[in-house]
This record gives sequence, structure tokens and C-alpha cells, in this order.
Amino acid sequence: MTQLTATPTTPLKSSAKPPIVLTIAGSDSGGGAGVQADIKAISATGSYACSVITAITAQNTLGVSDIFSIPLQHVETQLDAVFSDLNIVAVKVGMLADSDIIQLVANKLKQYAPAFLVVDPVMVTTNGDLLLEKSAIDTLKNVLFPLADIITPNLPEGAALIDIETPSAQEGMFTMVPALREVGAKAVLLKGGQLENDQNSNDLLITEDTVEQLKAKRVATSNNHGTGCSLSASIASYLAQGYPLNTAVRLAKQYITEALKHADQLNIGEGRGPVHHFYQLHQSQL
Repeated sequence: MTQLTATPTTPLKSSAKPPIVLTIAGSDSGGGAGVQADIKAISATGSYACSVITAITAQNTLGVSDIFSIPLQHVETQLDAVFSDLNIVAVKVGMLADSDIIQLVANKLKQYAPAFLVVDPVMVTTNGDLLLEKSAIDTLKNVLFPLADIITPNLPEGAALIDIETPSAQEGMFTMVPALREVGAKAVLLKGGQLENDQNSNDLLITEDTVEQLKAKRVATSNNHGTGCSLSASIASYLAQGYPLNTAVRLAKQYITEALKHADQLNIGEGRGPVHHFYQLHQSQL
């Protein structure tokens, strides 16, 4: 096992012509998560963002009050529109509501064959309830995950994928490794941020024959809305820029750690606010 520590000094890779990254996810009207967070993270990490919206949420920092799923035909026409015109190098997929849309997205990804695919399997609510039926989870594993370069489940989502109870300690993450290698993706980033009793926020990057631990000090902030969306989107951004997978993941973890560290500089809403995606830009203006 190799232990990797993300540091805030790793330079970003600059490009005169940024690669194009597509996010396929739901819209967050509050701007903190979903497509809006993805676009911010992709842009802040040096790529060009485009989007396909799968659902529209009525949402703010206090919660979600309504969800409208986009009809499948319109999701398909969005996908055809962006892929037929734009040179999309990497794709990030967020929450997909059911088996039908998972199958549609997988079919279109096979058709257009982008170089990289990152899947953030949004499956579990913050209080532990499943958002997807078992059949949809099976479709994820059988249809979408085999196309993915990496999936980025948090601890409850990782546990749901392999049908176990969510571990309560970091040691339990390592026991999940063999089963997670069997879910279909080339690599898994198992995120340990929900182990709130730990001083660190440690993740495991699991490939076919390696396990790498990425460490970062836990950031004490309640403004962490959109953390998972932004992490997976920034991984896709760095992959599109030509970084190897383990470097792209390290850079993305570094980026999201700094975005969390600066989150309290923002004053957005009355509830759980967003991370500070553009902290670097704001720092340069001081």
C-alpha cells in the first residue's frame, strides 16, 4: 500500500486551449451541488465545462423541496447535441434516477466513446436512506460501471454497492477493498470523509492490484455542500488535461481540500453552504 498525502503546493497544469469536460447530472437551483458545482469545479481546475441536465431540483442551502426528472427523449437530444459538436474528452456522471436513464446514458457513452469517464454514484441520502432501487443499483454495476475509469462512492454508497453495513472506523474501509474491485469499474475512490470522528479525511484509491491512501486534515466547516460533486468533476477535468489517474485524483483531492478550507469566506444562504470553488481567483485579487 502506498500512502499519498495531498499538498496545497502542487501546481495546476495550464493549457491555452482547455479540454472539454461534460457533466451529466441534476441541476441545483441553489448553485451548491449538481451541474452547477460541476461546472464551477471543471472551470476552476482548468477545463471547459458543458452539461446535460437529467433533473431539475428546487433546492437551496436548507434542503430540496421538489425534483422534476427530465424526459428521457430530451436527455438523449441533449447528449446528441453536445457530442455531435464538441470534442468532449472526459465525462463526469452524477445522480441518475432509475434504470432507464442509466441504460440511456450508458448507450450514448458507448456510441460516442469519450476518452475518460468518471462516475459519482449518488445513491444514499445524508441520513443513510437509499435513493436508488436495487434494480437501478444492479444496472449501475452491470451497465455503467464497466465503462468507467473510476467511480467515487462515499462510504455509505460503497457499502450499498457491496451490500454491507457502513463501517464506523477507517479500518473497515480496507475490508471493503476486495468486494469493491468486483463492482465493474477500473478503479474506485472510496471516500472516508463521513468518518467524522477521525481527524483526517482519508480516501482509498483502489485499482486492480494497488491500494493507495490519500490523506488530508479534516476541515472544520459546515459549508461543504457539493463536495462529492466537485471532487468527481475535478478528477474528470484533470484526466482530460492528460494527467495519469492517480495524479488526477491527488490534484482533485488537493483542490477540494483547499475549496473547503476557504468555504467560510463565503456567506451563502442560511443552511449548509457551498465550498469555495474559485478560492484561487479570489486570493489573486486580494
